[in-house]
Amino acid sequence: MKILISACLLGEKVRYDGKDNFLSHPVLKNLYDKGHFVVICPEVAGGLPIPRPPAERQHTGQVLTRMQEDVTEAFTVGARRALALAKENNCKLAILKARSPSCGNKEIYDGTFSKTLVPGMGVTAELLTQNGVTVFNEEEIDQAIAFYETLTKEV
Repeated sequence: MKILISACLLGEKVRYDGKDNFLSHPVLKNLYDKGHFVVICPEVAGGLPIPRPPAERQHTGQVLTRMQEDVTEAFTVGARRALALAKENNCKLAILKARSPSCGNKEIYDGTFSKTLVPGMGVTAELLTQNGVTVFNEEEIDQAIAFYETLTKEV
């Protein structure tokens, strides 16, 4: 069993601004070194470039850039690719980037580009959750690791 993880959390420069969100954690490094991760950036997998304009999920479910370009299709394609990868690798959990319009699992920006957070999920986190993958974010690493350990003990 593997863990689906956002590429930016492992130091890949795939964020909209060309940066990463590298997350240093000894247990994650150990899991990475042992090959337990399946790595994806759903936005890049959906065909979006690096860098790219910032985007936010609207209350309608659409994803728009600050200039109101509709990028919903790319986010949807990336989410489907993430789900396919999770299924291929028997991923029962994912560790994704908090507050992202793709990966946010608890809250996302409200779509006004005002840095206002609202309860909600990104496109990928929502699709994974609907399909039985438990999604954590980088602020929930200890919970994610504990969950993974319970899953691997059951096997």
